Amino acid sequence: MVPPVAPSFVLRESRLVVWLPARKARLRRHFAVIPRGQPMLRRVSVTVIATEAVGPYTLLRVRRGGLDPGRPGQFFMLEAPGRLLPRPMSLCLAPPGELAFLIDPVGPGTRTLCALVHEDALTVLGPLGNGFRLDVERPLLVGGGIGIAPLPYLSESLSRPPAILGFRSARHAEAAELMPHAEVVIDPVLVTDAMPCDRDVLACGPEPMLEAIRRLCTSAQLAWEAPMACGYGACYGCAVEIGGELRRLCVEGPVLDAA
Repeated sequence: MVPPVAPSFVLRESRLVVWLPARKARLRRHFAVIPRGQPMLRRVSVTVIATEAVGPYTLLRVRRGGLDPGRPGQFFMLEAPGRLLPRPMSLCLAPPGELAFLIDPVGPGTRTLCALVHEDALTVLGPLGNGFRLDVERPLLVGGGIGIAPLPYLSESLSRPPAILGFRSARHAEAAELMPHAEVVIDPVLVTDAMPCDRDVLACGPEPMLEAIRRLCTSAQLAWEAPMACGYGACYGCAVEIGGELRRLCVEGPVLDAA
């Protein structure tokens, strides 16, 4: 089969394969990103229900359309109107008929997403990547800053286990209203100061926090953060060094085992 001139998606044996132009043929072996049993990836135009302020963050709520919410920890690529590249966002909540994303408006793309209003159109690709494994006996959810984004959906999937959330300020800590049962710590107190290590830790947050958890709990599941341009392994823009090894977070992660 001769690949097309531009990237395209084909399904082969229940797996998604991304074909690139011939000059990138050496990379094709990396692009099977949906293992059997994973939710089906789709690119869909959805409409905005509302945006809601949650402390300094914005909760963007959209109609689900034909999108599968996927597993907690997976992500979606949101195409901000007028911006060249989409933005990767973890799913925060999945009430019936909706998907909700918690966004930190720190740049032109995220500010554009936060400025969307009721009935605006938004193109969404997903779900992508690998999420958290849910077969844990004593889960403890740990989040830091905007890294709490995937934890409300994860919490609902695990019947609201204990959680510890860390923030840099009281205003940022207002986002803890999304997980009212969680313990909250504010800088200079760290989540690792309050975290027991006799539980199955599932965490998302800034890299220093995840590195600290990795040293304390080698069995933890960690959701790493990185800029992403494509979401399916083609651009290598999300490759980061973890434990001395380069990992593409969009296809190997974003959730990885600590050890």
